[in-house]
Amino acid sequence: MNTHSTNPATPRHLPPADASDALLTELDHVGIAVPDLEVAKEFYSRVFGLQVVHEEVNEAQGVREAMLGVGDSCIQLLAPLTPESTIAKFIDRAGPGIQQVAYRVTDVKAVAATLRERGVRVLYDEPKIGTAGSLVNFAHPKDCGGVLIELVQPAN
Repeated sequence: MNTHSTNPATPRHLPPADASDALLTELDHVGIAVPDLEVAKEFYSRVFGLQVVHEEVNEAQGVREAMLGVGDSCIQLLAPLTPESTIAKFIDRAGPGIQQVAYRVTDVKAVAATLRERGVRVLYDEPKIGTAGSLVNFAHPKDCGGVLIELVQPAN
């Protein structure tokens, strides 16, 4: 019996996913730290033909950001507002590049609680306001194979 998915987007070497207890509903965006938002937007537009679908300043997180649509998800360009911001520190330490992978969740508080129960550190006791009024929290990269995982509960 063939247990592999017939979906051409699913790698043939992987069994079909059982979503019955999945905490993550879909990929929301990949966050890319950039030193200059305007330069990065121009690059992604000129080279890949991507367009900005949302842009904002998030003072609380110390970033200017632009979301560029890619299918049903986005690339999030994150530029620091100050040299003390988390993104500025990331760029100083690691250079520009992928800073986080963000997944949509139905209930960010419930997912954070489940992750804690499973031994994963979550960065905030309570969710923060993210892009476009979403609620966000982060799973610690040291507990997630070196990847900062953002949990995104979209605004209603």
